[in-house]
Amino acid sequence: MKQGTIMKPILTSLLLLISSFTFANQSDWQTVTDKARGQTVYFFAWAGSNEINNYLRWANKSLQAQYGVTLKHVKVSDVSESISQLVTEKIANKNTDGRVDMLWVNGENFKSMKQHQLLGAAFVEQLPNWEFVDKTLPIDNDFAEPTLGLEAPWGVGQLVFIYDKQTIKQPPTSFVDLLAYAQQHPGKISYPKPPAFHGTSFLKAALLELSNNDPLLYQAVDSKNFEAISAPLWEYLDKLHPLAWQKGDQFPANGGATLQMLDDKQLDIAISFNPNEVISAQVNGTLATTTAAYAMQAGALSNIHFLAIPWNASAREGALVAINFLLSPEAQSRKGDLAIWGDPTVLEKQHITGSAKETTLFKSIPEPHPSWQAALEQEWQKRYGH
Repeated sequence: MKQGTIMKPILTSLLLLISSFTFANQSDWQTVTDKARGQTVYFFAWAGSNEINNYLRWANKSLQAQYGVTLKHVKVSDVSESISQLVTEKIANKNTDGRVDMLWVNGENFKSMKQHQLLGAAFVEQLPNWEFVDKTLPIDNDFAEPTLGLEAPWGVGQLVFIYDKQTIKQPPTSFVDLLAYAQQHPGKISYPKPPAFHGTSFLKAALLELSNNDPLLYQAVDSKNFEAISAPLWEYLDKLHPLAWQKGDQFPANGGATLQMLDDKQLDIAISFNPNEVISAQVNGTLATTTAAYAMQAGALSNIHFLAIPWNASAREGALVAINFLLSPEAQSRKGDLAIWGDPTVLEKQHITGSAKETTLFKSIPEPHPSWQAALEQEWQKRYGH
C-alpha cells in the first residue's frame, strides 16, 4: 500500500476531529449563553471616574438587549475590599452562590486571589472574542504573576502626568526634576494618598527611577534588603512633602481629585493611569483644551488591567458572557473612544473603529513584583500616614 493511501484516512480523521472540536466549542458557548440569560452579574469595580461609570451603564444596557444579562456595577473605592470578602467566604466554605461574580483587578489583587485559591477555572480561551485579542501585549503576566488564563485582559494603563501648557512651558520629565519644580513652586505639587492606586503607582515609578531600576524590584520583596533599596524613595519624599500641597499634611484622595485640582489651579500637575484621559476630559469639559499628558523621560509605568471570575460566582455563565462582550470590537471601540472613556484597547488594531484607533502609548516600564506594592504602602503609612 502506498504511503499516500495510508495518510489519506489519517488526515481525514484529523480533519473530522478538528471539526468536531469546533462544533463542540460552538455548542458549549451556546450552552453558556443560554444559561446566562436572566442572570445578574455583580461586577465589583472601581468607581472613581464618571466616564467609566457611564461606560458600564452602556455595557449593561447592551448586555440586557443582546443576551438578557444584567451587569450590576458594584462601586468600590478599592477592589482589595472585595478580595477580603471573598477570603471570608472561602474560610466559611461558601463554595457556591457567592456575592461577587466578576472583578476588575490589578496585579496585587490577582496574586492575592491566586494565593487564597479564590479564582475559578481558566476561561479566556473559551471566549469567542479571544481571537481578536492582541497576543503581542504582555497578557501572560500581571505584575510578573503568570495569568494562566485565569483573568482576561481588558485595557492598557500607563502612568502619565497632565499639565496646562499656559502654566508650564516645560514640564518636569523626571522625579528629580519634579522635586526641583516643587522647590521653585511650593504648594503646587502632590500625589494621591496611598494605598489609592494612583498614589502607590507614583511611589513605584519614583522608586524605579531613584534606584536605577534595581532588578530586585522585579523579584519578591525581601525584608533583608527592602530598607536599603527603598531608602532613596523615603529620602526623596522627605524633601518633597514640605514643598508639596498642604505641606504634605494632606494628599488628594485619588487621580480624579488631582485632575479637579489641576482645573481649579490648586495643582500644576495631575496624575492619571490612562494616557487618553486628558483628551476625554477636554471633550467632556472637565479640563481646559490647553492641557496635555506626558510620561517621564525614562518611560511610563505600564500594565494591563484584567477581569476575573471568583471560584464561587453565582452567575459564572453571565460573567463569561459579560467578559466576552467587553472584549468585542464593539465594546472595545467604544471604551477606547476618546470622547467616552479613552481606555486603550487590548484588541488587534484592525478590529477597532473610530477614535479608539488613534491611541498612542508611551515607552513602557513594567510593573515591579506585586509584593513590593504592599511593602511600600505599609512603609508609607508608617512614615507619613499620620
